[in-house]
Amino acid sequence: MTDPIANQSGNPFKENLREDRRQIGLWCGLSSNLVAELLNPIGFDWILFDGEHAPNDIPILLGQLQAMRGSATEPIVRPEWNDAVIIKRLLDIGFRSFLVPMVQNAEEARAAVAATRYPPEGIRGVATINRAAAYGGNPNYIKSANSNVCVTVQIETSESMDNLESICGVDGVDGIFVGPSDLAASLGHLGDPSAPVVQEAIHHIVTTANGLGKPAGTLAPARDDALRYLDWGFSFVAVGSDIGLLRQNAVTLLSDFQGQPETGA
Repeated sequence: MTDPIANQSGNPFKENLREDRRQIGLWCGLSSNLVAELLNPIGFDWILFDGEHAPNDIPILLGQLQAMRGSATEPIVRPEWNDAVIIKRLLDIGFRSFLVPMVQNAEEARAAVAATRYPPEGIRGVATINRAAAYGGNPNYIKSANSNVCVTVQIETSESMDNLESICGVDGVDGIFVGPSDLAASLGHLGDPSAPVVQEAIHHIVTTANGLGKPAGTLAPARDDALRYLDWGFSFVAVGSDIGLLRQNAVTLLSDFQGQPETGA
């Protein structure tokens, strides 16, 4: 049996970015294939599996990708770094949509794109019997892989802000993504992405990117933040995380029963 995620034609997430359609996502950091399987049919446009700040490695990410099999939700992976070897391995297990962290300039953006493309467009090594190619069952994979890959890059420092226009101009960058926490730290407001100067920077980034024809995304677990960012022009926004949903609902559930009077048997 071939894998429908690796073999379906086109990449709806990439196509929706190109058409600037709103796409609502969820962040996943629990590194659990069971969580991914639970979320598979919910209906998010995309789910991000985090390899940078979650205890994910290739086998764990593979399990989560397998749990998304047949889903209309696009699985996106964030590698731990802008590294061609790491990206190659993620491509080979079947990921096709990437969020590359800490891209500071156009050169680094070009390196991220090149890592996801077979020659002559890039430097990706060729393997014809990997999972992405249905273990050899899809001989057309290597011909269509380049066009189906989606690359978004994170703008999360003052340096990347300074280089935003040149980053947006890199061929193969499908969108940019604001990392609010790292951006806040870079601007001298560690732990406070709501600081006015940080919010002004976020607004500047999305306005500039949209003016250059690049869709912008971000992470906004707080509802008011998500609504504001969507109103500003962000087109793909993660409106929560698996960790946040579990923790907040656990806290709420416990608080509903704490302080209740005890009753006799």
